[in-house]
Amino acid sequence: MKLKGITDVFFDLDHTLWDFDKNSALTFEKIFKINNVDVSADDFLTHYVPINLKYWRLYREDKIEKSALRYGRLNETFKAIEFEANDDLVYKLSDDYITHLSTFNHLFENTFEILDYLNLNYNLHIITNGFDEVQYKKMSHSKIDHYFKTITNSEIAGVKKPNPLIFDFALDLANTNASKSVMIGDSYEADILGAINIGMDVVFFDVNNETVDNSIRQIDNLIQLKKYL
Repeated sequence: MKLKGITDVFFDLDHTLWDFDKNSALTFEKIFKINNVDVSADDFLTHYVPINLKYWRLYREDKIEKSALRYGRLNETFKAIEFEANDDLVYKLSDDYITHLSTFNHLFENTFEILDYLNLNYNLHIITNGFDEVQYKKMSHSKIDHYFKTITNSEIAGVKKPNPLIFDFALDLANTNASKSVMIGDSYEADILGAINIGMDVVFFDVNNETVDNSIRQIDNLIQLKKYL
């Protein structure tokens, strides 16, 4: 059933439009070669992915700073695979990762198609917890930045999703309100529950077959947004 009264559509960026896992894996392959790190990227990523999620959760909950996230996720992964990496190497890889991440810009299937479709009738926006210095590059390098009227990230808002203040900030920036807006994202906690808590409609981009409340609208391909918008 189509959503009614919606004028503004808010997207998460990583894992929703921008294929973070694919781009991140390619980035690690690149920076390991640059720094002559003799580690299998596949073996590294098997451990890194859950560790990274853990650190992002801590960061989202304001339990660690950005610097601790960037260092800790790499340092803990190297320990998990029993590869000896000194602090200088971990910091160098951390910096190189941020530098090179936006050089890979794979998007999820049908990203351009759905943005072209939505752009005809809605104002489009981004709300992201990602780092300020890389999110704009990701969008411009992947050629989707022109679709969005506003971009809110957690660093300019001062808080992270699911904190209601970042949604309030984004709504104010977009000159709209919750009753006329819908949030689309892959994180059930940060995107979906966060938006519901301030009265926004939501669509859960479920790429991992999560079990969630049946009342929540769900899609597993972006083109399915046409059912609702």
